[in-house]
Amino acid sequence: MILPVNAHTSTRENPYRILYTIRRMSHKAHHTSAGLVTDAIEALPAAALERAGLAIASSGDVLEMTSAALGLERLADGPHLLCHAVFIANRLKIMSGADRSAARGALLQPHYDVAELFAFVHPARFALPTPAGLARALQLDDAASPATLLRDIARTLLASLVQEARLHSTRELAEQAQFLARSMWPWAPLVLHAVSSGGNSVEPSPFLTGLNVWDRLSEWEDEGPRPQPDTKPIQAQDADAELLRALGRDSEPRPAQREYCARTVTAFAPRTSRHENHILLAEAGTGLGKTLGYLAPSAVWARTNGGTVWISTYTKNLQRQLEQETQRLYPDPAERRRKVVIRKGRENYLCLLNLQERLGQMSGNPRGNLLAVLIVRWVRASRDGDMIGGDFPAWLMSLFADQETERAPSPLALGLTDRRGECIYASCAHYRKCFIEKATRAARKAEIVIGNHALVMAQAAQDQLLGSSQTAEEQTSTGTIRRLVFDEGHHVFDAADNAFAAHLTALEATELRRWLRGGEMRGRRGRSLTDRIGDLISDDESRTEELLHAVVEAASRLPGPGWQRRIQAGMPEGEAETFLALVREQVLARSDAAGTYMLETGCRPAITGMADAAAGLAAALQELAAPMQALAKALMARLSDEARTLESAERSRIESVARGLRQRSEITLAAWLDMLDRLAADEPRGFVEWFAIEHSFGREADVGMYRHWIDPTIPLASIVLESVDGAVITSATLRDRLPDVPEDWASAEMRTGVTHLAYPISRSGHESPYDYPSQAKILVVNDVNREDRDQVAAAYRELFLAAGGGALGLFTAISRLREIYKRIAGPLGAEGLSLFAQHVDPMDTGTLVDLFRAERNGCLLGTDAVRDGVDVPGDALRLIVLERVPWPQPSILERARRNAFGGNAYQDMIVRLRLRQAFGRLIRRADDRGVFTILDPRLASRFLTAFPPGVEIRRLGLVDAIEVIEAFLPKPPC
Repeated sequence: MILPVNAHTSTRENPYRILYTIRRMSHKAHHTSAGLVTDAIEALPAAALERAGLAIASSGDVLEMTSAALGLERLADGPHLLCHAVFIANRLKIMSGADRSAARGALLQPHYDVAELFAFVHPARFALPTPAGLARALQLDDAASPATLLRDIARTLLASLVQEARLHSTRELAEQAQFLARSMWPWAPLVLHAVSSGGNSVEPSPFLTGLNVWDRLSEWEDEGPRPQPDTKPIQAQDADAELLRALGRDSEPRPAQREYCARTVTAFAPRTSRHENHILLAEAGTGLGKTLGYLAPSAVWARTNGGTVWISTYTKNLQRQLEQETQRLYPDPAERRRKVVIRKGRENYLCLLNLQERLGQMSGNPRGNLLAVLIVRWVRASRDGDMIGGDFPAWLMSLFADQETERAPSPLALGLTDRRGECIYASCAHYRKCFIEKATRAARKAEIVIGNHALVMAQAAQDQLLGSSQTAEEQTSTGTIRRLVFDEGHHVFDAADNAFAAHLTALEATELRRWLRGGEMRGRRGRSLTDRIGDLISDDESRTEELLHAVVEAASRLPGPGWQRRIQAGMPEGEAETFLALVREQVLARSDAAGTYMLETGCRPAITGMADAAAGLAAALQELAAPMQALAKALMARLSDEARTLESAERSRIESVARGLRQRSEITLAAWLDMLDRLAADEPRGFVEWFAIEHSFGREADVGMYRHWIDPTIPLASIVLESVDGAVITSATLRDRLPDVPEDWASAEMRTGVTHLAYPISRSGHESPYDYPSQAKILVVNDVNREDRDQVAAAYRELFLAAGGGALGLFTAISRLREIYKRIAGPLGAEGLSLFAQHVDPMDTGTLVDLFRAERNGCLLGTDAVRDGVDVPGDALRLIVLERVPWPQPSILERARRNAFGGNAYQDMIVRLRLRQAFGRLIRRADDRGVFTILDPRLASRFLTAFPPGVEIRRLGLVDAIEVIEAFLPKPPC
């Protein structure tokens, strides 16, 4: 939403007058706070939308395509009161067909962006970055006119600052606002006035102590180790009572949910043999309520036995959704914080030391300064310091999208998390306030820990190969998992595929070099191994210091800064770059370089020189692995030799570094060495290997050698499933529905790994309670040429309009998604339908789904990540359109699996499962109605069993499909 300047006011004079007016008023002592804020907000440029030639919906969507170019001109003329300037400029650029320079010009102005102001005032509070979304978060009337809404938001936010200044640190707020005023943030003068109102004195300060957030955080307190949980069985009636208590007295009867809950109790029974455990494979149809169905017995078991149940899901966004569901079990917020913890890898949490270092390197860029302050304020308010899927506003980074690349920086790219494993533990000045340490300790005491598949599998693999930690202080981040629930169980195959693969790539090798040698160029952050343990071994009389020097020296043979330029120019340096350059040459010589995301080719037979290069790299890696293992052994020996003198913090630090060395030498380097040694021989049995060049945004991003299990559930079964006392693997789409075998569990067992267990497991199937035949229709449009972008775009446009919005378009290729978006955004906007698009809008997928969910008539375009992550109850989603049959992506890995798992039958199974997952997004409530449409006449009859029995499936033309949709779906309100 933008409010352009008045038609009668010069657009080139007004911005300066407005800025001057605000700054002048902010220094008028005789103005009351309310009067000043009202006058200043009213002075911001605003006018009737129609007179300015623009029509902008509340979400920021242009309604008149012809006005898009004018919109960019208006934005470039001067500052405007708006919401999410980057989103608006990007949308106007695409709509008008303008070049990037037009969008950059629009963003060079210091706009009054209420999204920025909201992030400053309420840093850890959820809100959608639209006027309506911010209004709902502030409990304002979101039905007000756009101009009124934006001004009300601004006034409310500034009034909140007045209250915060009275209740909290006036000095902290004032120093942050003064810093931003020097950075020319437009809101800064009004923020300063709000802080200084009510008799608070604000003295000018040249210091940045308002950014020293680490000085204001609480410290964690250590407690004794938790005893091993008891092994008491739980009863089905106790779990049922817990479920009914969570649902409440007024909840509708759900017999299927209670039956499902009773079956999950079997997975919590005590073990009767060390060779067998309790595994339950449970399919629970959409709408049954499986989340509370397994949470209730989990809570009962944890409370009865003083233990912890791990709930693992596929994505980090789903972790947050699960945590919200636990409010039914633990309604008291304080109790829930104690008993429910979200755990992720260390790379998801903000590192206070990294933050301090980055603030010390601030370049003075105004936008960078604003981002720094917003992050600092978030740190102060955050519950757990989780920057990826936690209470860090995901859309915040999109406010700072690069004007050249139009890409929003990710929190990981800021270098504020511990993504490289460089933690120095107790020697860090912020160790006692560390978010990661707080989360680790909270997880040890929690009843429910919500993790993700990647963390659970990776940690289980490390514990099996490296053994358990010796020190009580340095327990693994997961601890010992005894009871486990795999939600989104249909994803465990893909998660295991990633967890148990080996990639000898330039990026992986560069990351290892940086972990050992630190940042080697100016501006590159990173603490070397010497920085992390140098002080611990400086007075060591053994060979430890010599081993450390050998490790750092050997790491120089890994790819260094600038490796992309040297490899592409054919001028590699060192054994690793020489090998990777030949890999690149072989890929380019044998693959089809038709602009794909990844170019790949087989490893064998290798081109000339590859064998010698592989042998040279293997020798270099062996010279690195040997001192790493010796150094780890020497460090671990100190835990025993100096047990009398080492303090707990030092013991924790030593073991952490030693485990890091072992993990990288005994797992990562060992896999690389095996891959290189076998390159001249046949491919190892049970694996598939290939060379590849990975592209990102049209550029070569990585190159290397890849090895994957053909069946990754083999290590999943032996490393994860066999190690727990009990596990539930559950999903709404576990089984493949075959035409002649309606109750087929073979596909579910194969995809989850239970088929590799030597003992019997339990199975439980529960159908969805929805009446799909009356609630849904399936249409196969057979007269649209799927290769003609104009025809496909026209089909999407007319189908979306027929549904009145509430439509999700799914694509199998990003390039086609972008092409369709350009063609339909204008026409949909002209009819009042908002259109959001993954890989187009500068926002993360989770925020786009939230925006789509919040607007009844919104439309969303996305790929697989959207298909698997959309949960939109109600009629905000009433139409799903697939552009084509979701075949598996053709690749070397997929070819090997097709050959191993039954050829075309395996491929058909994947298609049916993907169709089931996509259809499962459509109906989420008993009163939903929806249409599932596929623009591909090649949808064979053998795939139709993916859909619920009895649902009408029609093959028809586009015109007839439009008529069916208009007749079946409820009419949207005018």
